[in-house]
Amino acid sequence: MDTHFEWREDFKIGVDVIDKEHQRLFQIINKIFTFKEEDKDSQWICDEGIKFFKAHAVKHFEDEENYMESIRYDGLEQHRQIHTGFRENTLPSLEQELEQTDYSSDAVDHFLGVCAGWLIGHTLTEDLSIVGKSSRKWKKLLSSKNLTVMKKVIVQLVFDMFHLESRMISDVYGGEKFGSGIYYRLVYGTDEDEKQHEVFMVFEEKLLINTVGKIMGIQSNKLDAMLTHASRYVTRQFVGRIMEQFPDLASYELKQENLLSYEQFQQAFEKENLQVSLLFDTGEGYFSYCVVAPHLPQNNVGPLIGVENAMTEVEKYLAKREEQQADAAQKPKILIVDDSMTVRQSMKQLLEEDYEIELVESGVAAIRAITLDQPDLVLLDYEMPICDGRQTLEMIRSYEAFTDISVIFLTGKSDPESMIKVMPLKPSGYLLKHSKPEELKKEIDDFFEKKQA
Repeated sequence: MDTHFEWREDFKIGVDVIDKEHQRLFQIINKIFTFKEEDKDSQWICDEGIKFFKAHAVKHFEDEENYMESIRYDGLEQHRQIHTGFRENTLPSLEQELEQTDYSSDAVDHFLGVCAGWLIGHTLTEDLSIVGKSSRKWKKLLSSKNLTVMKKVIVQLVFDMFHLESRMISDVYGGEKFGSGIYYRLVYGTDEDEKQHEVFMVFEEKLLINTVGKIMGIQSNKLDAMLTHASRYVTRQFVGRIMEQFPDLASYELKQENLLSYEQFQQAFEKENLQVSLLFDTGEGYFSYCVVAPHLPQNNVGPLIGVENAMTEVEKYLAKREEQQADAAQKPKILIVDDSMTVRQSMKQLLEEDYEIELVESGVAAIRAITLDQPDLVLLDYEMPICDGRQTLEMIRSYEAFTDISVIFLTGKSDPESMIKVMPLKPSGYLLKHSKPEELKKEIDDFFEKKQA
C-alpha cells in the first residue's frame, strides 16, 4: 500500500504559526507511513512519532489557543476541550496499545488511522473556523434549528472539508442500502440528562476511499483497517461540527460509538423515531445523515468501540463485512416492497437463506432503493396506501434503466380485473400472500431457475 499524507493548500488557515505546525505534523505522519512500508523499525519511529505528537500537543495547541484568545474567538473553550481530549486521552491510549502489542502492524495501522483521521477532521473543521473560513457562512443560520439549516450546514461542511458539491436527494431516507455501505452509530449525552442524542451516518465505501483515503494517499480501492480508523475520527469531527450549529447540543459529549452491519442498522433504524433522515449524493458516492429523537439509551445495538478495543472490533467488523459481501455476491438480490412490517419480516425470514434481501415500506422508497442498488427481482405489494403497486410499477417502468427489472406482485386477494390492468406494465407474475410459505418459496425459486435458463 503506497500511502502518503497529501498536504493541500486549503488546509492553510492563514495564520503562519498554526500552518507551519500543521505541515510538520503531516511530515511526521508521512515519515511513519514510509518507515512502515519499508519494514524498518516501526517501534522506534512510532515512538518518535508519539513524542512529536506530545510535543505538538503541548506547543502547538498552546500557540493556537493563545491566538484564539488574542482575537477573542468565541469558540475557544470548546476548541481547548478538543485539544485536551486528544492530548490526555487519545494519544496515551494509542501509546499504551502500541506497547502492549509490541508495536504490531495492526497497532501501528490503528495509530496512523486515528491520528490521520483526527488531523484531517480537526484541520478542516475546527481550525478553519478560527479565521471564519467555514463557520462565518453559517452564522446567520444559528438562530434556526429547522431542517433547512441542517441541510445547508451539511452541504457546506462537505464542500469545506472535501471540495465536493453534494446535493440532497431525499429528506425522507428510509434506510435503503446503497452500494457497499459503512454504517456508523454515534451516541451523545450529558451527565445530567439520561436522554441521548443518537446519530447514524452511512457512507458508500467508495466515498470514504475518494475523500479520506485520497487525502491519506491510499491507492487501494478497498476499505482497510487504517482507513476505517481514520474515517471514524473524521466522522466524529463531521458530526461534532454539525452539532456546534445547535446551541442546545453544545454540552453533549460522545458516549457510545458502534460500527454496524446493514442488518443491525436496519433494526435500529426501524425501531427509532427519526428527527432527521437525509440522503446526499456527492458525485463520488452517497452518504446519509440521520438523527434520532432524544430518547433513553438503547442496548444491544452492536459492539461498543472504545480506546481499549477499537483495533480488535474494527478487524472483526471488516472480516465479517468481507464475508457477508462474498456471500451476498453469490445470491440474487430481492427487494420486498410492502407497507406491513409483518409481511416484510416474514418474507425476509422465508427467503434470506438463499437470497440477499432488502426491505422498504412504500412505492417511493422502492424507487429510491432501486436507484441506489438495483435488485434482480422486486416483490411488490399491490394494495399499498397513497402509492399502490400499479402506480409504483408505472414509476419503475418510466425510468429507461429500469424497464427490464423483474417485478412480481404480492397481493392479498385474487382479482383478475386488477391484474389485467397492469399487463401492459409487464409484471413477471403474481403471488398470493396467504399461500403457504413453502409454495411462495417454490414460486420464487422457480422464477430464478427459469431466468438463469
